[in-house]
Amino acid sequence: MEYSESLEKAGEYARSAFSLMESKAIPATPNNFAVWFVYCSHRYPDLTRALDKLLKENEEFTEARNAEIFDQFFTFSHEGTAAADAAEKMGSELANILAYLDAAGDDTAEYGRFLESITGKVAGSGSVSDFKALIADALSATRSMEGQTRGFQEKLAVSSREISQLKQDLEDMRLEAMTDALTAIPNRKLFDIQLRQSANEAVKDEEELCLLMVDIDHFKKFNDTYGHQVGDQVLKLLGSTLTACIKGQDTAARYGGEEFAIILPRTSLKDALTVAENIRRAVGTKRVVNRTTGEDLGTITVSIGAGRFEYGEPVSQLISRADEALYMAKHNGRDRVVSQDQVRDAALNA
Repeated sequence: MEYSESLEKAGEYARSAFSLMESKAIPATPNNFAVWFVYCSHRYPDLTRALDKLLKENEEFTEARNAEIFDQFFTFSHEGTAAADAAEKMGSELANILAYLDAAGDDTAEYGRFLESITGKVAGSGSVSDFKALIADALSATRSMEGQTRGFQEKLAVSSREISQLKQDLEDMRLEAMTDALTAIPNRKLFDIQLRQSANEAVKDEEELCLLMVDIDHFKKFNDTYGHQVGDQVLKLLGSTLTACIKGQDTAARYGGEEFAIILPRTSLKDALTVAENIRRAVGTKRVVNRTTGEDLGTITVSIGAGRFEYGEPVSQLISRADEALYMAKHNGRDRVVSQDQVRDAALNA
């Protein structure tokens, strides 16, 4: 990221960042400082929103959570390094192929010239012995060319396999970069890409598009009571449940922390609320068992907010409306689904 702040403003943001980090016992590492400096500058709305939520819920900023925040909003080095390595290998293999082609071209040209010379000699040969000698030379040159061609084809086959493997490695890397490591569902990066693409397609095809924001109720208390390993187990459980409740065209993603999002293309708000209710009920039937002790820890519940896309609006507004509905669901007792229309009606009647 680039900044064009005045020295005075930069100093103000830095002091605020250090103050916040100190109050939350966050180590003043360069990565952590970058996160909180940007937060205090309010120049990255997604980061501001994510940290505001964590601060509001009095989230503990552990070393792992700090690293997760930095990776989510600032780091693309893993993908970049892998892509650069693959590009270097690809370039090397292509250079090999070009060298093979050049060599084959030289060999083929030389072979052609030799055959031309043989043709001229055949026309002027005066004896059978001379003719036999010419045939032997032609046969020898042809066999030599055949061997060179076979070697060339084998080299091309090796390079072709190398390039195919590089292509697969890049695809695997891309999928890994777009997948949440814990829940094995799409992560925030893929969610952002997919939501923009779905919004563009909705406008183009004049179709509806809805978004669900899903949050695990009292997750922090659950996590603190039973430990992070059980908390991770709950996140995995929700990820698999969301995947089981949606159709092929839909996308369930881990939005951040214990918050998930579901993109529902070609879906009305009424149908989106039906999907949300199905998810809420499905989650409520799942029992959480401590895999280490076998203890039955009961069930979890989720609160869900639903929003509908309006043509021409930034997708951030859709996220905001769905998030406001989620907030109302949690404020009104949790374990429920609330739509953007309910938020609007409540505001009108206030």
